[in-house]
Amino acid sequence: MPSNMIQTDSFYWYGVAAAVYLVTCWVFSTVRGFHNCGTPKERREYIWPDRRMQIMIYLSSSVLLPYVLNPRSEAAWLLMKSYFPCTYFYFCGSLLFCFFGSVKQWLSWKPVVRIAAAITTLAIMPLIVHAWWPSGVLSPRFISVWNVVVLVVNILMMIYTCVAMRQVVLWMREARDVNYSNPDDFPTEYAHRVLFAPILLTPLVWPAYITDSPAVMAVLCIPLAVFNILLLLSVMPVWRRAIILSDIGDDAVDYIDNADDELAEERAERIAAEIEQFVNTEAAYLDSHLKLEQVVERCSFSRSCVSRVFTERFGGFSDYVNGLRIAYFERYMAQHPNSSEETAAEASGFTSHKAYVNAKERLPQ
Repeated sequence: MPSNMIQTDSFYWYGVAAAVYLVTCWVFSTVRGFHNCGTPKERREYIWPDRRMQIMIYLSSSVLLPYVLNPRSEAAWLLMKSYFPCTYFYFCGSLLFCFFGSVKQWLSWKPVVRIAAAITTLAIMPLIVHAWWPSGVLSPRFISVWNVVVLVVNILMMIYTCVAMRQVVLWMREARDVNYSNPDDFPTEYAHRVLFAPILLTPLVWPAYITDSPAVMAVLCIPLAVFNILLLLSVMPVWRRAIILSDIGDDAVDYIDNADDELAEERAERIAAEIEQFVNTEAAYLDSHLKLEQVVERCSFSRSCVSRVFTERFGGFSDYVNGLRIAYFERYMAQHPNSSEETAAEASGFTSHKAYVNAKERLPQ
Protein backbone atom coordinates (compact mmCIF):
# COMPACT_ATOMS: atom_id res chain seq x y z
CA MET A 1 0.00 0.00 0.00
CA PRO A 2 1.46 3.40 -0.95
CA SER A 3 2.40 5.48 2.08
CA ASN A 4 0.10 8.34 1.13
CA MET A 5 -2.99 6.12 1.28
CA ILE A 6 -3.43 6.53 5.03
CA GLN A 7 -6.09 9.15 5.61
CA THR A 8 -9.76 8.38 5.14
CA ASP A 9 -10.42 11.92 3.85
CA SER A 10 -7.78 11.43 1.20
CA PHE A 11 -9.40 8.19 0.08
CA TYR A 12 -12.70 10.02 -0.30
CA TRP A 13 -11.24 12.69 -2.55
CA TYR A 14 -9.33 10.14 -4.59
CA GLY A 15 -12.63 8.42 -5.34
CA VAL A 16 -14.38 11.70 -6.12
CA ALA A 17 -11.68 12.74 -8.59
CA ALA A 18 -11.86 9.39 -10.33
CA ALA A 19 -15.66 9.65 -10.40
CA VAL A 20 -15.46 13.06 -12.08
CA TYR A 21 -13.28 11.60 -14.81
CA LEU A 22 -15.54 8.57 -15.21
CA VAL A 23 -18.71 10.67 -15.43
CA THR A 24 -17.23 12.79 -18.22
CA CYS A 25 -16.41 9.59 -20.11
CA TRP A 26 -20.00 8.40 -19.73
CA VAL A 27 -21.34 11.79 -20.80
CA PHE A 28 -19.08 11.70 -23.84
CA SER A 29 -20.29 8.21 -24.82
CA THR A 30 -23.95 9.06 -24.26
CA VAL A 31 -23.87 12.29 -26.23
CA ARG A 32 -21.94 10.70 -29.08
CA GLY A 33 -24.42 7.83 -29.09
CA PHE A 34 -27.49 10.03 -29.46
CA HIS A 35 -26.13 13.12 -31.19
CA ASN A 36 -26.72 11.98 -34.74
CA CYS A 37 -28.17 15.11 -36.39
CA GLY A 38 -31.14 13.17 -37.77
CA THR A 39 -31.21 10.48 -40.42
CA PRO A 40 -28.98 11.47 -43.33
CA LYS A 41 -29.74 10.97 -47.00
CA GLU A 42 -27.20 8.18 -47.37
CA ARG A 43 -25.00 6.07 -45.13
CA ARG A 44 -22.90 8.69 -43.36
CA GLU A 45 -20.48 9.16 -40.45
CA TYR A 46 -18.89 12.12 -38.70
CA ILE A 47 -15.75 13.52 -40.17
CA TRP A 48 -13.93 13.12 -36.86
CA PRO A 49 -13.20 9.53 -35.88
CA ASP A 50 -15.91 6.95 -36.17
CA ARG A 51 -18.55 7.46 -33.47
CA ARG A 52 -18.62 3.77 -32.64
CA MET A 53 -14.90 3.76 -31.93
CA GLN A 54 -15.17 6.86 -29.77
CA ILE A 55 -18.07 5.38 -27.79
CA MET A 56 -16.22 2.11 -27.28
CA ILE A 57 -13.06 3.89 -26.13
CA TYR A 58 -14.83 6.09 -23.62
CA LEU A 59 -17.07 3.34 -22.29
CA SER A 60 -14.01 1.19 -21.65
CA SER A 61 -13.12 3.53 -18.78
CA SER A 62 -16.01 1.95 -16.86
CA VAL A 63 -13.57 -0.76 -15.78
CA LEU A 64 -12.20 1.84 -13.32
CA LEU A 65 -15.42 1.77 -11.28
CA PRO A 66 -13.91 -0.39 -8.48
CA TYR A 67 -11.46 2.41 -7.72
CA VAL A 68 -14.27 4.97 -7.59
CA LEU A 69 -16.18 2.79 -5.12
CA ASN A 70 -13.19 1.75 -3.04
CA PRO A 71 -10.03 3.78 -3.62
CA ARG A 72 -8.40 2.06 -0.64
CA SER A 73 -8.28 -1.23 -2.52
CA GLU A 74 -4.78 -2.10 -3.65
CA ALA A 75 -6.18 -4.11 -6.57
CA ALA A 76 -8.31 -1.17 -7.72
CA TRP A 77 -5.35 1.20 -7.40
CA LEU A 78 -3.15 -1.12 -9.45
CA LEU A 79 -5.72 -1.02 -12.24
CA MET A 80 -6.24 2.73 -11.95
CA LYS A 81 -2.57 3.68 -12.19
CA SER A 82 -1.91 1.21 -15.05
CA TYR A 83 -5.00 2.01 -17.11
CA PHE A 84 -3.96 5.39 -18.50
CA PRO A 85 -0.41 4.68 -19.73
CA CYS A 86 -1.47 1.24 -20.97
CA THR A 87 -4.53 2.34 -22.97
CA TYR A 88 -4.04 6.04 -23.68
CA PHE A 89 -1.45 5.66 -26.41
CA TYR A 90 -3.45 2.89 -28.08
CA PHE A 91 -6.53 5.12 -28.08
CA CYS A 92 -4.63 8.08 -29.53
CA GLY A 93 -2.99 6.05 -32.28
CA SER A 94 -6.24 4.34 -33.24
CA LEU A 95 -8.20 7.58 -33.42
CA LEU A 96 -5.52 9.15 -35.61
CA PHE A 97 -5.63 6.17 -37.95
CA CYS A 98 -9.43 6.16 -37.95
CA PHE A 99 -9.98 9.81 -38.78
CA PHE A 100 -7.20 10.51 -41.23
CA GLY A 101 -7.18 6.93 -42.48
CA SER A 102 -10.89 7.10 -43.21
CA VAL A 103 -10.18 9.72 -45.84
CA LYS A 104 -7.10 7.89 -47.03
CA GLN A 105 -6.24 4.27 -46.26
CA TRP A 106 -8.11 3.24 -43.11
CA LEU A 107 -8.81 -0.28 -44.34
CA SER A 108 -5.14 -1.05 -44.89
CA TRP A 109 -4.35 -0.04 -41.29
CA LYS A 110 -7.22 -1.91 -39.64
CA PRO A 111 -5.13 -5.08 -39.05
CA VAL A 112 -2.47 -3.02 -37.27
CA VAL A 113 -5.10 -1.34 -35.10
CA ARG A 114 -6.62 -4.71 -34.21
CA ILE A 115 -3.25 -6.19 -33.26
CA ALA A 116 -2.57 -3.18 -31.02
CA ALA A 117 -6.04 -3.60 -29.49
CA ALA A 118 -5.33 -7.26 -28.76
CA ILE A 119 -1.99 -6.46 -27.09
CA THR A 120 -3.53 -3.71 -24.95
CA THR A 121 -6.48 -5.89 -23.94
CA LEU A 122 -4.26 -8.82 -22.94
CA ALA A 123 -2.10 -6.50 -20.84
CA ILE A 124 -4.91 -4.80 -18.95
CA MET A 125 -7.38 -7.69 -18.62
CA PRO A 126 -5.67 -9.50 -15.69
CA LEU A 127 -5.65 -6.21 -13.75
CA ILE A 128 -9.35 -5.70 -14.50
CA VAL A 129 -10.23 -9.18 -13.26
CA HIS A 130 -8.03 -8.66 -10.20
CA ALA A 131 -9.75 -5.35 -9.36
CA TRP A 132 -13.29 -6.57 -9.95
CA TRP A 133 -12.89 -9.86 -8.09
CA PRO A 134 -13.90 -9.29 -4.43
CA SER A 135 -10.67 -10.64 -2.91
CA GLY A 136 -8.39 -10.30 -5.94
CA VAL A 137 -6.94 -13.18 -7.93
CA LEU A 138 -3.32 -12.23 -8.58
CA SER A 139 -0.44 -13.13 -6.30
CA PRO A 140 2.17 -10.52 -5.31
CA ARG A 141 4.75 -12.32 -7.43
CA PHE A 142 2.46 -12.29 -10.48
CA ILE A 143 1.71 -8.60 -9.95
CA SER A 144 5.43 -7.83 -9.79
CA VAL A 145 6.00 -9.63 -13.08
CA TRP A 146 2.91 -8.11 -14.65
CA ASN A 147 4.05 -4.59 -13.83
CA VAL A 148 6.95 -5.24 -16.17
CA VAL A 149 4.55 -6.55 -18.82
CA VAL A 150 2.43 -3.42 -18.51
CA LEU A 151 5.51 -1.23 -18.83
CA VAL A 152 6.59 -3.07 -21.99
CA VAL A 153 3.10 -2.73 -23.47
CA ASN A 154 3.11 0.98 -22.61
CA ILE A 155 6.31 1.41 -24.58
CA LEU A 156 4.94 -0.62 -27.50
CA MET A 157 1.81 1.52 -27.59
CA MET A 158 3.92 4.67 -27.56
CA ILE A 159 5.74 3.32 -30.61
CA TYR A 160 2.34 2.48 -32.16
CA THR A 161 1.20 6.06 -31.60
CA CYS A 162 4.40 7.39 -33.13
CA VAL A 163 3.76 5.22 -36.20
CA ALA A 164 0.23 6.66 -36.43
CA MET A 165 1.57 10.21 -36.11
CA ARG A 166 4.19 9.56 -38.77
CA GLN A 167 1.56 8.13 -41.11
CA VAL A 168 -0.65 11.17 -40.62
CA VAL A 169 2.33 13.38 -41.49
CA LEU A 170 2.80 11.40 -44.71
CA TRP A 171 -0.89 11.81 -45.53
CA MET A 172 -0.59 15.51 -44.88
CA ARG A 173 2.31 15.70 -47.30
CA GLU A 174 0.44 13.83 -49.96
CA ALA A 175 -2.68 15.91 -49.29
CA ARG A 176 -4.51 14.15 -52.04
CA ASP A 177 -7.78 12.27 -51.73
CA VAL A 178 -10.42 10.86 -54.03
CA ASN A 179 -12.94 13.20 -52.44
CA TYR A 180 -10.89 16.37 -52.91
CA SER A 181 -9.93 17.97 -56.19
CA ASN A 182 -7.29 20.16 -54.53
CA PRO A 183 -4.61 19.04 -52.07
CA ASP A 184 -5.44 22.02 -49.87
CA ASP A 185 -8.86 20.53 -49.20
CA PHE A 186 -7.36 17.67 -47.18
CA PRO A 187 -7.97 18.57 -43.48
CA THR A 188 -4.35 19.53 -42.98
CA GLU A 189 -5.09 22.35 -40.56
CA TYR A 190 -7.10 20.03 -38.34
CA ALA A 191 -4.35 17.43 -38.57
CA HIS A 192 -1.85 20.00 -37.30
CA ARG A 193 -4.10 20.75 -34.32
CA VAL A 194 -4.57 17.16 -33.18
CA LEU A 195 -1.38 15.53 -34.37
CA PHE A 196 0.67 16.33 -31.28
CA ALA A 197 -2.12 15.75 -28.73
CA PRO A 198 -0.53 12.44 -27.62
CA ILE A 199 2.69 14.27 -26.78
CA LEU A 200 1.01 17.24 -25.10
CA LEU A 201 -1.15 15.01 -22.90
CA THR A 202 1.59 12.55 -21.96
CA PRO A 203 2.42 14.50 -18.75
CA LEU A 204 -1.12 13.69 -17.58
CA VAL A 205 -0.70 9.96 -18.18
CA TRP A 206 2.62 8.87 -16.70
CA PRO A 207 3.19 10.72 -13.36
CA ALA A 208 0.74 8.70 -11.25
CA TYR A 209 2.14 5.42 -12.57
CA ILE A 210 5.74 6.47 -12.01
CA THR A 211 5.20 7.95 -8.54
CA ASP A 212 2.66 5.29 -7.45
CA SER A 213 0.71 8.17 -5.91
CA PRO A 214 -3.12 8.27 -5.69
CA ALA A 215 -2.83 11.95 -4.78
CA VAL A 216 -1.09 12.66 -8.09
CA MET A 217 -3.75 10.63 -9.87
CA ALA A 218 -6.51 12.63 -8.18
CA VAL A 219 -4.96 15.87 -9.40
CA LEU A 220 -4.52 14.57 -12.95
CA CYS A 221 -8.08 13.24 -13.20
CA ILE A 222 -9.43 16.79 -13.31
CA PRO A 223 -7.56 18.03 -16.43
CA LEU A 224 -8.24 14.67 -18.09
CA ALA A 225 -11.94 15.18 -17.38
CA VAL A 226 -11.78 18.72 -18.77
CA PHE A 227 -10.08 17.38 -21.88
CA ASN A 228 -12.96 14.92 -22.37
CA ILE A 229 -15.49 17.76 -22.35
CA LEU A 230 -13.42 19.95 -24.65
CA LEU A 231 -13.02 17.07 -27.08
CA LEU A 232 -16.75 16.41 -26.99
CA LEU A 233 -17.49 20.05 -27.80
CA SER A 234 -15.02 19.96 -30.68
CA VAL A 235 -16.59 16.93 -32.36
CA MET A 236 -20.26 17.84 -31.91
CA PRO A 237 -20.55 20.60 -34.57
CA VAL A 238 -21.73 19.84 -38.06
CA TRP A 239 -18.61 18.04 -39.21
CA ARG A 240 -20.34 15.55 -41.46
CA ARG A 241 -19.26 13.77 -44.59
CA ALA A 242 -20.39 10.85 -46.63
CA ILE A 243 -18.26 7.80 -46.00
CA ILE A 244 -15.01 8.07 -47.91
CA LEU A 245 -13.78 4.56 -47.23
CA SER A 246 -12.40 2.63 -50.15
CA ASP A 247 -14.88 -0.20 -49.79
CA ILE A 248 -18.05 -0.29 -51.87
CA GLY A 249 -21.43 0.58 -50.38
CA ASP A 250 -24.64 -1.41 -50.65
CA ASP A 251 -25.91 0.64 -53.58
CA ALA A 252 -22.76 -0.09 -55.53
CA VAL A 253 -23.05 -3.80 -54.80
CA ASP A 254 -26.60 -3.79 -56.18
CA TYR A 255 -25.38 -1.79 -59.15
CA ILE A 256 -22.63 -4.29 -59.90
CA ASP A 257 -24.09 -7.64 -58.92
CA ASN A 258 -27.82 -7.33 -59.47
CA ALA A 259 -27.83 -5.80 -62.91
CA ASP A 260 -26.98 -7.52 -66.17
CA ASP A 261 -24.10 -6.24 -68.28
CA GLU A 262 -26.30 -4.23 -70.64
CA LEU A 263 -28.19 -2.50 -67.84
CA ALA A 264 -25.01 -1.84 -65.88
CA GLU A 265 -23.40 -0.32 -68.97
CA GLU A 266 -26.46 1.85 -69.58
CA ARG A 267 -26.40 3.14 -66.00
CA ALA A 268 -22.67 3.81 -66.21
CA GLU A 269 -23.24 5.81 -69.41
CA ARG A 270 -25.94 7.87 -67.69
CA ILE A 271 -23.72 8.57 -64.71
CA ALA A 272 -20.78 9.49 -66.97
CA ALA A 273 -23.01 11.87 -68.92
CA GLU A 274 -24.23 13.56 -65.73
CA ILE A 275 -20.66 13.89 -64.50
CA GLU A 276 -19.48 15.47 -67.75
CA GLN A 277 -22.47 17.79 -67.86
CA PHE A 278 -21.83 19.20 -64.39
CA VAL A 279 -18.04 19.06 -64.10
CA ASN A 280 -17.05 19.86 -67.70
CA THR A 281 -19.93 21.54 -69.54
CA GLU A 282 -21.02 23.66 -66.57
CA ALA A 283 -17.34 24.25 -65.70
CA ALA A 284 -17.67 23.10 -62.10
CA TYR A 285 -13.97 22.22 -62.26
CA LEU A 286 -13.18 25.94 -61.99
CA ASP A 287 -14.34 25.79 -58.38
CA SER A 288 -11.02 25.43 -56.56
CA HIS A 289 -12.69 23.53 -53.72
CA LEU A 290 -14.88 21.22 -55.77
CA LYS A 291 -15.58 17.97 -53.92
CA LEU A 292 -16.89 14.63 -55.03
CA GLU A 293 -19.93 15.15 -52.83
CA GLN A 294 -20.97 18.16 -54.90
CA VAL A 295 -20.90 16.02 -58.02
CA VAL A 296 -22.91 13.29 -56.28
CA GLU A 297 -25.57 15.82 -55.31
CA ARG A 298 -26.03 16.72 -58.99
CA CYS A 299 -26.25 13.09 -60.14
CA SER A 300 -29.17 10.69 -59.89
CA PHE A 301 -27.14 7.91 -58.32
CA SER A 302 -25.40 7.17 -55.04
CA ARG A 303 -21.90 8.24 -54.13
CA SER A 304 -20.56 4.70 -54.54
CA CYS A 305 -21.82 4.47 -58.11
CA VAL A 306 -20.52 7.92 -59.06
CA SER A 307 -17.13 7.20 -57.50
CA ARG A 308 -16.88 3.90 -59.36
CA VAL A 309 -17.68 5.53 -62.70
CA PHE A 310 -15.10 8.23 -62.02
CA THR A 311 -12.51 5.52 -61.49
CA GLU A 312 -13.48 3.34 -64.45
CA ARG A 313 -14.31 6.02 -67.03
CA PHE A 314 -12.25 9.06 -66.07
CA GLY A 315 -9.26 7.69 -64.15
CA GLY A 316 -10.48 9.06 -60.82
CA PHE A 317 -12.17 12.22 -59.57
CA SER A 318 -9.03 14.23 -58.84
CA ASP A 319 -7.26 13.30 -62.08
CA TYR A 320 -10.30 14.11 -64.21
CA VAL A 321 -10.93 17.49 -62.60
CA ASN A 322 -7.29 18.52 -62.63
CA GLY A 323 -6.93 17.38 -66.23
CA LEU A 324 -9.70 19.82 -67.17
CA ARG A 325 -8.04 22.54 -65.12
CA ILE A 326 -4.69 21.99 -66.82
CA ALA A 327 -6.31 22.23 -70.25
CA TYR A 328 -8.10 25.42 -69.18
CA PHE A 329 -4.80 26.83 -67.86
CA GLU A 330 -3.18 26.33 -71.26
CA ARG A 331 -6.10 27.97 -73.06
CA TYR A 332 -6.08 30.85 -70.60
CA MET A 333 -2.38 31.51 -71.10
CA ALA A 334 -2.84 31.44 -74.87
CA GLN A 335 -5.72 33.93 -74.66
CA HIS A 336 -4.08 36.13 -72.01
CA PRO A 337 -0.35 36.16 -72.83
CA ASN A 338 0.30 39.05 -70.47
CA SER A 339 -1.21 37.31 -67.44
CA SER A 340 1.02 35.76 -64.81
CA GLU A 341 1.09 32.03 -64.30
CA GLU A 342 -0.24 32.52 -60.78
CA THR A 343 -3.28 34.38 -62.11
CA ALA A 344 -3.86 31.74 -64.77
CA ALA A 345 -3.62 28.95 -62.21
CA GLU A 346 -6.15 30.58 -59.91
CA ALA A 347 -8.49 31.28 -62.84
CA SER A 348 -8.22 27.61 -63.80
CA GLY A 349 -9.41 26.30 -60.44
CA PHE A 350 -6.05 25.73 -58.79
CA THR A 351 -5.31 27.30 -55.43
CA SER A 352 -1.87 28.41 -56.67
CA HIS A 353 0.62 27.93 -59.48
CA LYS A 354 2.44 25.43 -57.29
CA ALA A 355 -0.76 23.38 -57.07
CA TYR A 356 -0.95 23.46 -60.88
CA VAL A 357 2.63 22.21 -61.20
CA ASN A 358 2.03 19.44 -58.68
CA ALA A 359 -1.14 18.32 -60.43
CA LYS A 360 0.57 18.29 -63.81
CA GLU A 361 3.44 16.21 -62.45
CA ARG A 362 1.03 13.67 -60.96
CA LEU A 363 -1.11 13.21 -64.03
CA PRO A 364 -0.04 10.55 -66.52
CA GLN A 365 1.56 12.03 -69.61
